[in-house]
Amino acid sequence: MNLGGLDLVALIGYLLVITGVGVYFSRKNTNTEEYFVGGRSFSGWVIGLSLVGTSISSITFLAYPGDAFKTSWLRFVPNLMLPLAVLFAAYYFLPFFRRRNTTTAYEYLEDRFGPSVRVYGAIAFIIAQIVRISMILFLLSLLIQELTGLSATWAIVVGGLIVATYTIIGGIDAVIWTDVMQTIVLLLGGILCLWVIVDALPGGLGQVFSVANDFDKLSFSVLNDGLLENVGWDIQFDEKTVSMMLFIGLIAWLTEYSSNQNTVQRYCASKSTKEARRAMLIAVASSLPIWAFYMFLGTALFVFFQQFPAEPASMMLNGEKAAEGILPYFISNHLPAGVAGLVIASALAAAMSSLDSSINAISTVSIVDIYRRHLKPEQNDRHYLKAAWLIATITSVLMILGAIYLAHADNTTLQDTATILTSILGGGLLGLYLIGFFTKKGDARAIWVGLVSTMIFTSWTILSKNQLLPESLQVPFDLYYTGFVGNVVMFIVTYFVAAKVFPSDRDLSGLTVYDLPKENS
Repeated sequence: MNLGGLDLVALIGYLLVITGVGVYFSRKNTNTEEYFVGGRSFSGWVIGLSLVGTSISSITFLAYPGDAFKTSWLRFVPNLMLPLAVLFAAYYFLPFFRRRNTTTAYEYLEDRFGPSVRVYGAIAFIIAQIVRISMILFLLSLLIQELTGLSATWAIVVGGLIVATYTIIGGIDAVIWTDVMQTIVLLLGGILCLWVIVDALPGGLGQVFSVANDFDKLSFSVLNDGLLENVGWDIQFDEKTVSMMLFIGLIAWLTEYSSNQNTVQRYCASKSTKEARRAMLIAVASSLPIWAFYMFLGTALFVFFQQFPAEPASMMLNGEKAAEGILPYFISNHLPAGVAGLVIASALAAAMSSLDSSINAISTVSIVDIYRRHLKPEQNDRHYLKAAWLIATITSVLMILGAIYLAHADNTTLQDTATILTSILGGGLLGLYLIGFFTKKGDARAIWVGLVSTMIFTSWTILSKNQLLPESLQVPFDLYYTGFVGNVVMFIVTYFVAAKVFPSDRDLSGLTVYDLPKENS
């Protein structure tokens, strides 16, 4: 793709602005309280849009349009449970993270279960996030390669350095404000794409709906042998249904709003509990329309390429090429000068808004939960601030090295390995927090029995998925439900062991919903 002058101006201008934001906020970062949680001074609307930016990543920009283009809207179904999960989290999870100036999601785990469980939660998060940001940067580099002609390695280094620079020097202030900007840019880029599509179609927007209805593209369906088949509403574990997808969505969003540092750190950065709840409401009110819009954009792309057939689009429909490439292909070949630059900026925004949040969150967790808590507990704040910069730098280097390895390795194998690693370590996190919030059972001994049991269960599902077990030992349910079942295993095993084997009489004042902590308002 050859960018015109207007495209380059739009793209370079965007990159200069977000880098400038990092430089601007670097002057404020004189202590860890500012660097990690922005002095706990943010209003709800800023945090809310930042939450949207953190969660969208490249999935919104690439996977949602790709799914809707090739199949239907089934991928959107789990998101419908976000309002219920956030409402629940706002009144039952949030109070535990707004007490005593909490900074990370894992401080609660030590208060409730002991220091070893806190360290486990922190390490599991760090490993999972380093794997995640390496994969996101690799995807971002593919776009940079197409735009600039750089080699894979240099595209990764350039993309990584841009994100690392404003994140390391700007701290959470830069992360939050650039996430707000990136959310707006992402939405603007999608709107411009839809505008070009509707303008080109003879029947305009009405043609999108009519053709989509004719092909059943607005349904909740799965693709079988090239045909879309509507899924049912039954509650089953051996296939995907709407009811089960809704339930899986509820579990996923409850996990996101209970144990993900990227989210919990936003709670802590809010200037009051009221503003934190407002942020959660804004995140819901913004995320659902944006996700739905990008699903609709994928549907519109299907209609566009029915009207104006192209071989690459046909190859994506029949599975010869990945459907996630449909929007980049459209951008490269059908957007006018100037517009392409803005849309490419929105693609960069989709990736950067996830990378910067994770880099800062890894730095925060590393310092607060591990370094300051266990390794160097008696240093002054300036020491911890410098250590945070160093950890953010090391994280950025690992991200770049991981992405370079991904670019030169067997991508499928590496992605599978990453998925396996994060599944084994992160399985059952929601069950862990639910034990803490909603029961008076359990200490570190019971929790570790539950964690090990969940790891064994997850390993079983992975071996089954890869056909490494005999038929009699195969998992008897759709592996899509592994996360849900893993959380059930964690909860039941831990509760039973806590009640029957390792009873505990620790003082749990302010640590369960039966005695909600006084909120730091």
